[in-house]
Amino acid sequence: MPATPAMPAPTPTVPNPLHQLVPSLKRLRLSGVLDTLEVRTQQAIAEQWSYGEFLTRLVQDEVERRAHKILDLRIRRSGVNTTKTLETFDFAFNTSVSRQQVFDLATCEFVRRRRNVLLVGPTGVGKTHLAHALAHEAARQGFDILCTTAHRMLTHIHAGRADGTHERRLAHYLRPPLLIVDDFGLKPLPPQGAADFYDVINERYERSSIVLTSNRAPDEWHELFGDPLLASAGLDRLAHGATVLTITGRSYRLGGSAVATDPASTTAPPSAAEGGVSVKRKNGKEVVPTPAA
Repeated sequence: MPATPAMPAPTPTVPNPLHQLVPSLKRLRLSGVLDTLEVRTQQAIAEQWSYGEFLTRLVQDEVERRAHKILDLRIRRSGVNTTKTLETFDFAFNTSVSRQQVFDLATCEFVRRRRNVLLVGPTGVGKTHLAHALAHEAARQGFDILCTTAHRMLTHIHAGRADGTHERRLAHYLRPPLLIVDDFGLKPLPPQGAADFYDVINERYERSSIVLTSNRAPDEWHELFGDPLLASAGLDRLAHGATVLTITGRSYRLGGSAVATDPASTTAPPSAAEGGVSVKRKNGKEVVPTPAA
């Protein structure tokens, strides 16, 4: 009877050394490396990378992953509209918007200098879009931001008087380096709104930046406060050294071509000797003379 041929010994399973890294990477909170480890390993073999180059690429991947994660978190917390960016703004539609000045603002030098930006113009000309676009650029450059409307902010702060959280709510709007306040003057100020808005402006003055939009002419802003003293003191601080963009043209929502006027935006003087908000057009005509506080 012929002998039964011996079965070949099973090939021992060689553990994948990359899989052995998983627990260690997770323990070190480097699990993001796993997203590109396999690809980088194959790339290193194909291109004959040195060990140092292989490690450098993995570390760069992890740094980029963490940067994107931090940016996503910063934007989610800020309330910024992620669809309103400089890339999606149509400069060709509204010729009154200076592309150069907007991109100068997008460097966020005004945030570093703790200056304000005031965007003024009728409804629908792109003020909110530009404000959120500047917020998005600031987030990309590492600044914490908060986007709100004037009515929502002041209503939220005022509600704190009922439950003893007024100071904590006010501090919420003082904390970020950049605060976006949209639609100032669109709705009447709530009770104590003038005092609360003054507090926000005053506490942020020369400490952090505000980007404010309004479809009301700056010479109407004093009336909104209802208190001449608070109005003069608050608006003087708001306008001190601020960049003012006056936008004209038709509403994007209504379509059609923009009005062919091109008012120049200017930077408010470093000292408001004449007080209030001062906006100048291209011909140098002062639109809003206001008394000092």
